[in-house]
This record gives sequence, structure tokens and C-alpha cells, in this order.
Amino acid sequence: MQNKSKFNPIISNITDFINSYLSQMEPVILAHNGIIDKYVGDSIMALFPSSSDEAVRCAIAIHAKLNEYNTGREKVHYPPIRIGIGLNTGLLMLGTIGGDKRMESTVIGDAVNLASRIEGMSKKYEAGLLISEYTFYDLKRPDKIAMRFLDRVKVKGKTQPQSVYEVFDIDPPEIVEGKKATLKIFEEALAHYHFKHVDTSKKMIEECLRINPLDSSAQFYLDRCNAFLQTGVHESTGELLLSIEWTPEFEFGVAKIDEQHRELFEQCNKLMESILKGKGLDEVNKIISFLDEYIITHFRDEEKLMKEYEYPFLHFQKWQHSKFSRHFEKFKKEISMIDDSNRFFLLFRIRLLIVDWLVNHTLKFDKHLGRFIKRKRLGLA
Repeated sequence: MQNKSKFNPIISNITDFINSYLSQMEPVILAHNGIIDKYVGDSIMALFPSSSDEAVRCAIAIHAKLNEYNTGREKVHYPPIRIGIGLNTGLLMLGTIGGDKRMESTVIGDAVNLASRIEGMSKKYEAGLLISEYTFYDLKRPDKIAMRFLDRVKVKGKTQPQSVYEVFDIDPPEIVEGKKATLKIFEEALAHYHFKHVDTSKKMIEECLRINPLDSSAQFYLDRCNAFLQTGVHESTGELLLSIEWTPEFEFGVAKIDEQHRELFEQCNKLMESILKGKGLDEVNKIISFLDEYIITHFRDEEKLMKEYEYPFLHFQKWQHSKFSRHFEKFKKEISMIDDSNRFFLLFRIRLLIVDWLVNHTLKFDKHLGRFIKRKRLGLA
């Protein structure tokens, strides 16, 4: 709950209040093949083993149920409840933890921690549903979901900044239509903001608010722009202004794969530099063609290695590779329309759709594969 502090002074039995709310949400989760792991105060931790799409559909359905519940509360003059949901996709461990006197089954892992962090961000942005880039890339039908990029954030426990997306299907119809109408200009405004073109960003954000005055995320960025113009402090992760450097933390442990990763990073940096310096489309297309062929080779070699070592998450990795290939095809079409008016937006897209995926996939899923191969070679797996 995002506004639970408002209820405590006026509720005589907070336990009954929370139980009433949770009893409304539980059937919705179960109806979408969700598994409730635990209740933490007024929060619910749930797993969706079927798909990320099902998790998003469930989150949207939870908000719909909440609207019904709030309608009933308003009839008896109770204030409405406002909630925030955070979704993340990834590998986790299901196990039993505790001591001799008390134990419980639960899920643990980096993916669980990130979901919790993202849920905590929802109040800051006044957003009802946020998803991680891992969930964003894992969606089978992203075209069926109204969503937009929201921010780059540094998350405790993560070495690389993370991209966060807002799903706005849950908003009132007039706000949903307004966000759809301003989607392109909103994301371009955010690109300019993160590249420190704050004056340009502010003008575009003001246009978003003219069209859709109730867009709280646009207002959040307008406040950011005004704060920068007053103080000179740019609230961002800052890494979008930098090239991607290969460091030992990216090492996979197999020389051939590490060499391919380094080459991919180098070519991505060349691509960004070519666009930033306004080089011709021929030069850009040359790098794109190389990346296109090289990525296919790299994915094939990785999957061959997984089969050789009988990696249990081969299917998951192949799905990740397939999703990236589809995103890359979409990006190639965007490249063909490059001009000076959208050069920085295109740079922004490269960071989100190519570099982010490569960096996070290498640090997370490929590192997991590398550790598995190392253990296999030592006879420990």
C-alpha cells in the first residue's frame, strides 16, 4: 500500500483492515496461476511460473479488483486504498530457511530482491505498476500492454543501473489515452533529460502535460528539470554519457565466449560513437551488419556450449536469445530512419535495447552459465 500511513490513526483494528484487503487480492492471484509465497504486512509476494505476460495480466487485474473494492469503501465514506506493484523476471531458489525452532519455505535470490526494490519505487513515481527490464524483454506480447520507459535507477545490490518501465493500462481511461498520445514525445523527452539536454526535455515534458495534465510521471520529470535549472544537480545514473568498458566482472571463464563479448561491447561503442558524431548512414549500417552476423554466431556458440555441458536452463537462455534477436530486428528498422532530429533518442534506444541487454545478460545469465561450466569441469555439478 502506498498510502497506508493515512489509515493507521482512523482504524481501530489494523489487522482486520489488512486481512480484508488481502482477501480481495488472493483470488485474483490464484486465478492467474500465481503462487503466493508469503504475506509481509500489507504486501504479497507471489510467483508466476507460467510467464511474465501472466504476471502483468494479474497485476492489471489486481488493480481492477482494487477499483471495485475502493468503490465499496467510498460508499461507507472510507478513503480509497492506493497500491504499487513491482514485477521482475529471473532465476530464483526455492528452499527452507530458519533455525531449529522455526523454519519456513520461501524464495530467495537476486531476482526476488530486485522485484522488492522496484515495488518500493512505485510510490516515488506515483505509479501503480512498474516492471524491470528483465520482465520487459521477457514479454511474449508487449504490443498487448500499454507501457513506457520511466527511468534509469541505481539499485542496491546491482552493479549496473537498471531500466524501469511503467505499465499504465491500470490508469483511468482518459489518462491511458493521454499517455498513449504522448508516448513518443515523453520517451524522447526522457532521452534528452538523461543526456543532460534539460531545456529541450523541459519543453517536451510541458507539451506532454498540456495534452495530459494528470500525468504524474511527466510532472515528476518537470520537477526534475526545474530542480536542475535551479541547482545544477542532474538527478540520473550518469552512465548514459559514457561508453561501455569491458572489465573483469564480465568474464565468463571460456576464452572464446569472453572474446566474443568483448568484441560485441566494442562494436556497440563504435555504433554509439558513429551516431553521436553524425557519421553517415553507410558507416552506421556497416556496424549494424557486423553486429547482426556476430550476434547470431555468438548465440549459436553459447547454445552449443550449453548442450555440451547439459546446462539445465538451456531453454530459458535460448528464449532470451530469441527475444533479443526480435528486438534487434525492430531496432534495425529504427536505424533506417535516423536523422538529426532523433539522433539522441536513437542513442538512448541503443543503450536500452542493445547495450543494456548485453551488459545485464552477460553479468547475470551468462555468469550463471559460466559458474555452472566451471563446477562441471571440476566434477561438482
